[in-house]
Amino acid sequence: MTEAPVDALRRRARAGLRESAERAPARAHFRAMGVDPARLGGPIIGVASTWTGTMPCNLNQRELADRVSEGVSAAGGLALGFNTIAVSDNQSQGTPGMRASLISREVIADSIELMVHAHDFDGLVCVVGCDKTVPAALMALARVDKPAVVVYSGPMRAGRLGAREVTIQDVWEAVGAEERGLMSREDLDELERVACPGAGTCAGHFTANTMAVAIDCLGIACAGDALVPADEEELKGEAAARAGTLAVQLVEQGVTARRFLDRRALLNAMAGIAATGGSTNGVLHLLAIAHEAGVPLTLEELTGVASCTPVIANLAPSGRWMAEDFHRSGGSRAVIRELVRGRHVDGEAPTVDGRTLAEATADAPQPDGEVVYTLKEPFKPTGALHALRGNLAPEGSLVKVSATTRRSHRGPARVFESEESCTDGVRAGLVSEGDVLVVRYEGPAGGPGMREMLSVTASVVGAGIGESVALVTDGRFSGATRGLMVGHVAPEAARGGPLAVVRDGDVIAIDVDEGTLVVELDDRELAERLAGWEPPPPRYDVGVFARYRALVSSASDGAVLVPPR
Repeated sequence: MTEAPVDALRRRARAGLRESAERAPARAHFRAMGVDPARLGGPIIGVASTWTGTMPCNLNQRELADRVSEGVSAAGGLALGFNTIAVSDNQSQGTPGMRASLISREVIADSIELMVHAHDFDGLVCVVGCDKTVPAALMALARVDKPAVVVYSGPMRAGRLGAREVTIQDVWEAVGAEERGLMSREDLDELERVACPGAGTCAGHFTANTMAVAIDCLGIACAGDALVPADEEELKGEAAARAGTLAVQLVEQGVTARRFLDRRALLNAMAGIAATGGSTNGVLHLLAIAHEAGVPLTLEELTGVASCTPVIANLAPSGRWMAEDFHRSGGSRAVIRELVRGRHVDGEAPTVDGRTLAEATADAPQPDGEVVYTLKEPFKPTGALHALRGNLAPEGSLVKVSATTRRSHRGPARVFESEESCTDGVRAGLVSEGDVLVVRYEGPAGGPGMREMLSVTASVVGAGIGESVALVTDGRFSGATRGLMVGHVAPEAARGGPLAVVRDGDVIAIDVDEGTLVVELDDRELAERLAGWEPPPPRYDVGVFARYRALVSSASDGAVLVPPR
């Protein structure tokens, strides 16, 4: 007998959930949780939380998930909550633990997908915060294509050191300063105590808040809700309840997640990321989301949008202000309205509350010229993110120039085989002004996990040489990174990319305006070196790291997992 299609089997199982005899065991379990089977006939909404007690970024999500459930119930639905993992980039930064960070994006997406498949939710609300949880949720939603809303836990407040606003970025850079004798240990300790005053994602416009802007631009969150600070408990709670109600309405309307994850939406998100001086990680994540949504999208298409979008938000680390200041000045709504006016964003794109993006941001505050600028008089006239290609990056690389004054650099390579060895070299004073630091075997497969180089870049800045050296790596960068730093080099060293055969003293030239990244070797010399190259042994040969290494694609494709054919 031929097996019925999966969708048909799923519909039959769901249709009988409320009263059929064969689904009695399922109802018995619902009764055990205090759920009246009569409620099983309405929309069932999965509430996916990335709460974890290991970091402040997601610390308020239990309360937010509860408020989501209240909103679902008020709209006549049944909320069923579940949790998934989250990795603290800050606590694992500069350690082998950071290899888990990008890998966790895939695991989170997989876990949400599996829960939807197992429990056949009609819709979803994903409560997210720290860096990888936002793209992971969007990747999962692209796969399952259910009605969905995303809720962001919100940024923490900046710390205060006297009259100065400080963030975790200052602590990282202070470590480098203390090591060079430019700061006392007592001053470092004082900064550590005040930099992170409470719950929420990092206070600067780093990767998490970059992705918060992205979800507003995608239209998959209620415009303006994401960047409400985490300690604004009443406002955050109202936003969460509203998301629960909207999820039920989207189920009733038959509006699914891919409506907000199409090509137009993804390009809108790229414009928003670029206009706010957002993280290079945003590009990696948009490529991954596009892959899961079946949307053809390339690195050049995204950076093409980014490079022609002026920076109109003066946000740290590219500028002065923090996420809470951005919110007070209108936040992403003010930026989106300005981008719609300048046709950098398609204002006809839909949002989850039924309005277009233009309608949802029409009453946003006018640019104040201090935190949010106009396109006519931008904070920075040229785009923040650029793709570079050349004989060192045939498949491309990424550079963010909004956090540096330089657009080119030429100097001798100083080669390191890992993040730790480079950090140690900087701290030992082995790096000279003019050098190009090369950190390799840190790509998606080589790491594995494509670690961020924050311990390196913060040490460089803290040592006072941030504007006189450059860095090139097949790894990633934290959104808190400053300086001329080129990452995501592809092909990566572990898969035989040219970065693998660069030697100390080779001259590397970076030119943002020309879009080039080259090592000054002729084709014959480069080919001879590559012919003699052998890959290093893998760092892991069992478990999740080994599986990831075997399946992960290039950074130029979003570093997604590709099943063997």
